[in-house]
Amino acid sequence: MYSFRIMRKIVVPTDFSENAFNALRYASELFKYEQSEFLLLHAYAEEIYKDEKDLTEDAFKSIKKDIMEASNLQLEKIRKKITALSPNPKHTYKLVSSFGLLVDEVNDLINKENADVAVMGTRGKTNDRKITFGSNTLQVIKYVQSPVLCIPENYEFKTPENILFPTNFLLPYQRRELKLVGEIARKFCAKIHLLHISKFPISSLRQRDNKLFMEDAFHEIRLESHGRDAFSKEDAINKFIDQYQIDLLVMVNSRQTYLETILAPSTIDKISLNPKVPFMVLQNFSRITENN
Repeated sequence: MYSFRIMRKIVVPTDFSENAFNALRYASELFKYEQSEFLLLHAYAEEIYKDEKDLTEDAFKSIKKDIMEASNLQLEKIRKKITALSPNPKHTYKLVSSFGLLVDEVNDLINKENADVAVMGTRGKTNDRKITFGSNTLQVIKYVQSPVLCIPENYEFKTPENILFPTNFLLPYQRRELKLVGEIARKFCAKIHLLHISKFPISSLRQRDNKLFMEDAFHEIRLESHGRDAFSKEDAINKFIDQYQIDLLVMVNSRQTYLETILAPSTIDKISLNPKVPFMVLQNFSRITENN
């Protein structure tokens, strides 16, 4: 049982790219009806480490100070820009410049603030259109201990009406993360589509129990179950997105899931799952927070 959350906390990592700002803009619309604190994070260690072999210790300290100050200025520009575009009295912004690696800093901030979700673009500043996810986004998806919401390039917010949740019903899901999906669905009166892609029907006791658990977590939400016998899970998902006009794709990251296989370094360059809609990754791991 989780206590009532007075304030939703959203971590938004940024590399100051247009893709990163578009993700922030989407998040401000998605949570526009809620008291929310946006934690705008820029992790800048890589900017210094790439040239560290040519730096003296004094030069290293000086550059570190300069980059931190530049980061703070850029974050303040972003805060002013988003408040001008979306002057929402329910929203506040906290600016965080961190000398560290992105994944570590995102995880630390999520745990320290007990944040609900991290939101970022599918690609960042490099914006390589040959890949589905940029390297930073991929690392955050794989390793942070909270849901991660990824926004495609140039995607404009529209009210989510249909949410797709592919599942094999083999995992005991985290109630807190299902709660986030359910709250989004309730807020916008969206329908959640549970999609089971398999040559075999749901038959085991574990699958049935987990399906009942999900139905309970999504109570009072329009819920529809679907089955697909498909050779390619990517094709089945992409066709379903088009057929049912899906506005949000939800998948689970775990060592036992299909998503883990397509996020593996050996296959990421050949990934064919390239959703045109926002993509939320739930983490099937227990979170340890400083508040516990």
